[in-house]
Amino acid sequence: MASSSEPLHRLELGGVCLEYRLVRSARRTLGIRVDGKGVRVNVPLRARQGEIEAVLRQQGDWLLARLAEWKNRSPAAALAEGKSIPWLGQPLLLRRAEDSTRSRLKREEGVLELRIPEGHDLASCFVRFAKTHARALFLERLAHYAARLGVATPPLVLSSAKSRWGSCNSRGEIRLCWRLIHFPPGLVDYVVAHELAHLREMNHSPRFWAEVEALYPDWRRARAEIRRLAQTLPEIAGSN
Repeated sequence: MASSSEPLHRLELGGVCLEYRLVRSARRTLGIRVDGKGVRVNVPLRARQGEIEAVLRQQGDWLLARLAEWKNRSPAAALAEGKSIPWLGQPLLLRRAEDSTRSRLKREEGVLELRIPEGHDLASCFVRFAKTHARALFLERLAHYAARLGVATPPLVLSSAKSRWGSCNSRGEIRLCWRLIHFPPGLVDYVVAHELAHLREMNHSPRFWAEVEALYPDWRRARAEIRRLAQTLPEIAGSN
């Protein structure tokens, strides 16, 4: 999340004034995040302003399109009983049932039933169960693609990031956002393959994308689909 302490910069792109927050850190690569708060550019400590602006100009069409998407975005539906919620790409009706003995999440045809004790918060219980299911799925897919890449299955850390679906650090740890559980399994696989490819290339160079393509050939379509579906996910209070 951009804060007021992060300097605001401006750059003209195609006759449009782009405002962005610039954040310098010990990271190795330049990263761009676009969300409802605007554009945030994360760069290495020694990155030159001219180099930063050159990348932004290269990504100009994408940046302006993403900003327009957020401007025209309809408010996401809140998580609530009786509402439809995507679960592994399938819209399921969320149903609450009282259970005085133990909490559990059960998937039936067209229904995702959350059995919890009376008085327990629906959203927080859903997040807890969703994280458990997400971890199990992610570990299985990490093992699958790590074997294809010829590396050991890396450590997994669950993330609650709002707009970053995954990351890989220099220690070889993979972070995956639990909210990927909303997406179809194929899109989860793309994010897993993307982050594992960073074990070979800690950048977004052509060599990196070649690694991704070897693991997941349809990555371009998957990336575009994630961007589209991300705008439809339910708002869940206390999901951090």
